[in-house]
Amino acid sequence: MRKSRAQRVVLTVFGLLVAAVFVFPVYWMFTTALKTPAQILSPDYDLIPLSATLKNFTNAITKPDFGTFLTNSLVVTLGAVACALLAGMLAAVPLARLRFRGRKGFILLVLVAQMAPLEALFVPMYLIMRDADLLNSLLGLGLVYVAFTLPFTVWTLRGFVKGIPVELEEAGMVDGCGRWGVFRRITFPLLGPGLVATSVFSFITAWNEFLYALVFMREKDKQTLPVWLSSFKTAFGTDWGGIMAASVIYAIPALIFFLLVQRKLVSGATAGAVKG
Repeated sequence: MRKSRAQRVVLTVFGLLVAAVFVFPVYWMFTTALKTPAQILSPDYDLIPLSATLKNFTNAITKPDFGTFLTNSLVVTLGAVACALLAGMLAAVPLARLRFRGRKGFILLVLVAQMAPLEALFVPMYLIMRDADLLNSLLGLGLVYVAFTLPFTVWTLRGFVKGIPVELEEAGMVDGCGRWGVFRRITFPLLGPGLVATSVFSFITAWNEFLYALVFMREKDKQTLPVWLSSFKTAFGTDWGGIMAASVIYAIPALIFFLLVQRKLVSGATAGAVKG
């Protein structure tokens, strides 16, 4: 018992130290956003600022075109997440349940597409968007984000579908459900955790993407929030207070999205299999 208690104490202390390593940069960003320029440039490392100001947040929100950038980011990101989930789910179910010629080769191609770095796809993506006349278009940028997130979505959802017992679907067919009825009443509800996990990944990937948004969207009214963050660094210097406040504001939508879907994320994959 003493050994077990000591192990728990050690693991708890270790876990708190690891958590502190990850939380400290976020804490430093938030406290810096509350400081004045003099406090930010001061050589003193004040972990707890003695005075706070909201001027940095006010300057960030009132910066020109902030509302336009925020709207563009939400439209592109949410649209990419919805399309990736729909297409990924429609591809994952046949790949997990059906046996057809070329299935293993297709799965391998999905894995290879997931492993390809985004920078290696930059030139071909640009040429495709240019030839399709989709540059400076939110639709084109959304399609690029769908292409980035779809392989991971298909691969992950395929694993979740394979984790659902086939007997549940067979029992639904015995009770009179067709293929669509089985999917709607059994498979889809049990895919909740997988859909949430892939949606969080897709949201963060599309929300944080900077390079493609900067190059593909040359018109200012079509740019997204990551490009807006870069506007705090000018030829005259960097507004550290403003960029820290903008980073806090920038992180809020992702945090809200995660809080909205985190219930499904922590629920069991087959929690509904024992109902009724």
